[in-house]
Amino acid sequence: MLTYLLSVLAACANAISSVLQRKANREMPPELALRPKLIGELLRQPVWLAGLAGVVVGFLLQAAALGRGELSVVEPILVCELPLTLFLAARVFRAPLRPREAGAALGMAAGLAGLLFFLAPSAGHAQEVPWYEWLLAGAATMVATAAAFEWARRGRVARDQREGSARRAAGFGMAAGCQFGLTAAFIKAVTVRFGEAGIAGVFTGWELYCMIVCGALAMFLLQSAMHAGRLVAAQPALTLTDPLVSVLWGVTVFGEMVRGGLYLLFAAASGLLLAACVVILSRSPAIGEAETRPLRGG
Repeated sequence: MLTYLLSVLAACANAISSVLQRKANREMPPELALRPKLIGELLRQPVWLAGLAGVVVGFLLQAAALGRGELSVVEPILVCELPLTLFLAARVFRAPLRPREAGAALGMAAGLAGLLFFLAPSAGHAQEVPWYEWLLAGAATMVATAAAFEWARRGRVARDQREGSARRAAGFGMAAGCQFGLTAAFIKAVTVRFGEAGIAGVFTGWELYCMIVCGALAMFLLQSAMHAGRLVAAQPALTLTDPLVSVLWGVTVFGEMVRGGLYLLFAAASGLLLAACVVILSRSPAIGEAETRPLRGG
């Protein structure tokens, strides 16, 4: 039960962080796209720094959850980040929510609950993964990241940052999601090493440094997504790609077991319900129109 609570709290922290980061990024000029100078400019924004604090809190909560539970349990719960983000965005950018959005959020909750219940993921062997599996799975994740990044990079750069480019925001969001999923795999490995060798073992192990590098790349890609376009384009791609990559790592690399047979069919139906509700939320006119409005005093 504590694993579920920590995961939900991590989703809440991530949602707050996403809205604050988008609020800061939409004021940045288009010519800063994909440039390190973008981070330098954002560091001067108190709103963005508050969002960064939210990232840190979310990371710590996620690490605590992964220390107690499995990747294929913790990461799907983080999908809750999407409705929380979009609802908070509607509040910050001043737009009333409609029954459509509330219904989609309930549908997401039902789909997520069904997915976890029917799959019923069980513990794997994260402490016994050979080096070549890490290498192959890591390379595959990096290829997926590069493909999403290149697809986004080829999109049009919008002149109006409040409107943005849906393709670039979604593509960079997918790339960031891939990297956050890979980072979650390394977080899991770090927690395993901590349990086996203590804090000294964490700092002498390679997993910590891979986690830092992947996490930094994920943060850069996230800022690129937030700078490229609106949350309704970036957030669904980010929120779904992250747990998808994490679950694939959990099942194929860490050996986490899920139920098959008829349970798998019901799990697929729950996943389709979840995906459909994500699409409904991502196309919300109430939230999308709100984000293009200038903020008072901004």
